[in-house]
Amino acid sequence: MWVVSTLTMLLLAGILPDFRLRSADGDSATDIAVTAALGAGAFGLLSALVWPLLVRLLLLVPALVLGLLVFFLNGALLWLALWLNPVERGAAAPQTAVVVAAVMSAVASATGAALAVRDDDAYRRRLYRLAHRRRGSAPPCPPTPGTVFLQLDGVGHDVLLDAVGKGLMPTVARWLGTGTAGDRPSHRLTPWRTDWSSQTGASQLGILHGSNHDVPAFRWYEKARREVMVCNRPTSAAELQARAVEYAGHAGLLADDGASRGNLFSGGAGEQALVLSIATRRRGPAARSRAGYFAYFSDPANAVRTALSFVAEAGREIGQSTRARLGKQRPRVSRGGLYPFVRAFATVVERDVVVAAVTGDLLAGRTAVYADLVAYDEVAHHSGPASRDTDKVLRRLDRALALIEHVAEHAPRPYRIVVLSDHGQSPGETFRSRYGLTLADLVRAGCGLPVPRRARRTHSGAEARAAVRAALRRPVEEGTEHYRPSRGSEPVVLASGNLGLVSFPDVPHRMTKEEIDARHPALLPTLANHPGVGFLLVRSARHGGVVLGAYGAEIPLDELDDNPGPLAAFGPGAADVVRRTHTFPHTADIMVNSFHDPTDGEVLAFEEQIGSHGGLGGAQSRPFLLSPLVLSAPVADGAELAGAEQVHRVLRRWLTESDAARRPAAPDRRRAA
Repeated sequence: MWVVSTLTMLLLAGILPDFRLRSADGDSATDIAVTAALGAGAFGLLSALVWPLLVRLLLLVPALVLGLLVFFLNGALLWLALWLNPVERGAAAPQTAVVVAAVMSAVASATGAALAVRDDDAYRRRLYRLAHRRRGSAPPCPPTPGTVFLQLDGVGHDVLLDAVGKGLMPTVARWLGTGTAGDRPSHRLTPWRTDWSSQTGASQLGILHGSNHDVPAFRWYEKARREVMVCNRPTSAAELQARAVEYAGHAGLLADDGASRGNLFSGGAGEQALVLSIATRRRGPAARSRAGYFAYFSDPANAVRTALSFVAEAGREIGQSTRARLGKQRPRVSRGGLYPFVRAFATVVERDVVVAAVTGDLLAGRTAVYADLVAYDEVAHHSGPASRDTDKVLRRLDRALALIEHVAEHAPRPYRIVVLSDHGQSPGETFRSRYGLTLADLVRAGCGLPVPRRARRTHSGAEARAAVRAALRRPVEEGTEHYRPSRGSEPVVLASGNLGLVSFPDVPHRMTKEEIDARHPALLPTLANHPGVGFLLVRSARHGGVVLGAYGAEIPLDELDDNPGPLAAFGPGAADVVRRTHTFPHTADIMVNSFHDPTDGEVLAFEEQIGSHGGLGGAQSRPFLLSPLVLSAPVADGAELAGAEQVHRVLRRWLTESDAARRPAAPDRRRAA
C-alpha cells in the first residue's frame, strides 16, 4: 500500500504543475523518491489516525454536505502531511491538494481490495475495519445459521422477474436457477399482497413489529392529537413503533441479537444505525442512529469513492431529466431543485453505508439483520417503475446482493439470505396532470369552497362545479362564498400515492355519510362520480361502512363479497383490506382511492409521482419474498401470503427454526440403555 501510494504521488507530481516533491534548486531522483515516500507514509498515518476523529465531527452536518467536506478535509490532510515532511521539500496549492488526496485515496482503496482478494483473512480484517463492528471480547458465534433480510424498497414481484429475464440481476437469476446452464435453484420466489396502505411505513412496521394496526396511509390526520402523522417523520415513526410494540405484545423481529440498518423502525434490534424511529433521541446507546455513517466514512478511501459516486449520480440524474424534458416524455414530473442530490443520496450514500453495516454484522456473527435499500423506490417515483433509469439501479442493487453473499462466505457462522420488498409501484400520470386540478381542489369544489383560478378554468374544474350545482339543485356562481363554511371546518386533504384522505378537523369523531351529506351535499357525489376516482370508503350510520362509486353505487362492506361493485377492478383481496382499514380508529372521514386501469395497471397519483404506491391498484400491491429453499415454505401450496403481519409471522417462524437448531436434541434413552 505504501509503495503504490508513493508511486501515485510521484506520478501526480509529474502531471500537476502546482504539486512538487523537490526544492526550488532541484534535487536528485533519490531525494524526490524519499520525499514522496515520507509524504505518502504521513498521509496514510493521518488518514488512519486523524480521519476517524474528523468523521465524528462530520456527523453533526447534514448528510448532503458531507460529500463536499470529504474532498476539502482529505486535501487538508495531504497538505498537513507535506508540511510535516522532515526533508521540507514537498508543496501543493490548496486546490491541487484536494485532487491529489482524492486520487491517492481511491488508488489506496483499490490496492487494498486487490491485495485482500487473494487472502481471506486480510479480506475479513479489512471488512471488519470498514464496518467498525468488531465485538472485541464477545463470545464465539454459535454454529447455527444466522439470517439476513434485505429489503429492496419498492421492487414489485413482476419488476423483479422482468429484471431477471433481461439479465439485469444475474445474482438473483442464479439463486432462482435461471442463470447460466447448470445452475440449480437455491431460492424460491413468492409474491405477497400488501394491505390497503401499500407503502413502507405500513409494510415495514408490520414486518418488523408484527402489527400495522391503525396505519391507514403514509400520512393521515389524527383528530384527538390535532396532528398530521407522517411515517417518515422521526417523531411519528417513534410513536408508531411504540404503538405497534404495545399492540403486538413483543419488541419485534430483531429482539434476539439483531441489527436494524437503514429502516424506518428498529424491529427491537440492539444494534441500530440509520433507523428513523430513534433519530429524535439524544442520549443512550440506542440514540446513535447515525453511527452507520461513522462506520463507513471512518475510512477516507470509502469517503472519497462515495463522494465521487455521489457527484456522478447527481450529474446522471440531471442528464436523464434533461433528456426526458427535451424529448417531451410523457408522463413526466418535475425533477429539478434538490432532487438530483436527494436521488444521489438514496442511490449512493445510503446504499454504501447500509451495505457496509451489513457486512460488519455478518462478520460479527449477528443472529438476524434487516436492512432496507431504498434506491429503486426513489428513482421509480420520478422516472417510472420500468424506465431505463430504474434498470440501472436494479443492476447496482444486484451487485450489492452479490457483495453481501460473498461476505457471508467469510462470516464466522453460516447465513441464509432472504430478499424481500415492502410494496411495488404502479405507473401512471398524476391526477393533476390529467385533470388540471388536485384532489384538494376537487374536495374544495364539492364543499362549496373557492378553488384556484387555475383549477376553475380546467375541464375537470367545470365538471366539478356542474356536479355541485346538480347536487344542490341550484346555481352556484363562481367566486361566491354563500355556501362557504367557517374556516375551522375546512377539510384537511392529504395524499399517499394514489390514496387520498379527507378529514374534517372540527368534528371530533369520524363523520358518517349522513353527516357529510347534511353538511356538504355535493361532496360525496362530486368525488364518487369523478373519472379519476375509483371508489370511496365512508362510515355509515345505517350500514356501518359503505363503498361509494360512480352512478350512485353504494355497497355496504358486509356485501362486498357478493357484489364488489367499484372494487371489482382492483382484484381479489380488495374487499378484505378495505374492511380492515375501516376498523382503524384513525381512518379518515373519507378515504379516496384513485381510478385503476386493470388492462395496463395504471393508477393516478394524487402526489407528483409517475411511479406511485400507497393505495390499491396494479403492481404496487404485489411485492415479493425470495427465500432459501432450506427454509420452510412461506405458505402452503395454493395459499396466498396476504398482509405485512403475515409476512412477519413467516420471518419469525424462520428465526425460530434456526433457534431450535441451536438447542441440543433430547437424548435417546433407548440407545443409552
